[in-house]
Amino acid sequence: MAENPVCAAELKSCPGSHSSILGSITGSSINSSSSVPVLFCFSVFARPSSVPHGSGYEILIQKFLSLYGDQIDMHRKFVVQLFAEEWGQYIDLPKGFVISERCKVRLVPLQIQLTTLGNLTPASTVFFCCDMQERFRPAIKYFGDIISVGQRLLQGARILGIPVIVTEQYPKGLGTTVQELDLTGVKLVLPKTKFSMVLPEVEAALAEIPGIRSVVLFGVETHVCIQQTALDLIGRGLEVHIVADASSSRSMMDRMFALERLARNGIIITTSEAILLQLVADKDHPKFKEIQNIIKASAPESGLLSKV
Repeated sequence: MAENPVCAAELKSCPGSHSSILGSITGSSINSSSSVPVLFCFSVFARPSSVPHGSGYEILIQKFLSLYGDQIDMHRKFVVQLFAEEWGQYIDLPKGFVISERCKVRLVPLQIQLTTLGNLTPASTVFFCCDMQERFRPAIKYFGDIISVGQRLLQGARILGIPVIVTEQYPKGLGTTVQELDLTGVKLVLPKTKFSMVLPEVEAALAEIPGIRSVVLFGVETHVCIQQTALDLIGRGLEVHIVADASSSRSMMDRMFALERLARNGIIITTSEAILLQLVADKDHPKFKEIQNIIKASAPESGLLSKV
């Protein structure tokens, strides 16, 4: 694996140093008055350009961003590779280098591992509460039960200091989040018309939270907004945990097949109690007693276990 994988969101700040490696990248002194032709490759694209003689890693990254910035998913991780004639293939660049001769480089996105262990820690987790609104109350199956479980999750998030992002689908017509859910201290409450919660404002909010790896997702409807949000999130390299006892639809058949599809795509289907206990991980955790108080009474099972 590469020695220097870098997150695209941090590419502009990556340090560049000036030492030597193989072939066309050498340790010769920098001559800023000349430039070196470089072929920049990304995905199916290849664009000839040039960089100043003696340029390092940082300059290459800046050039990739200038050429392909609109194509780069800022939530993926990448490596820069050099085409090595002696091997007839690309090799990973070590951390220090300068360019002195014509060469070909490429930016390679690392593959997303869909099958994960599903570990959760408060510092790397954010909760998404999707469209738990008043107008959905009469239509969504077991709505009262998922509201009760949703409140447990929001309470646990406050205790553990986990950021919460809440959306409301067209609140002008469908009403705001139900009063039973205490939104005190949530990071963002955002109206939307798009089914997915992954809006520009949500992406900006996620970018402000360092080290986010996992999203705990719950709400309505499982086969629409929950499903599309989950697929968008894993497409951005985040791990998704859907809370089955806090998510529902108007149709239990729609709900069942959505959860089955999402599980096949590497999304973790779990329960509220499993989430809360996984986040504290140890009975000696300073917040364990508070979390234990939330789950002393079992969450309602209702008809969410039914397949029809």
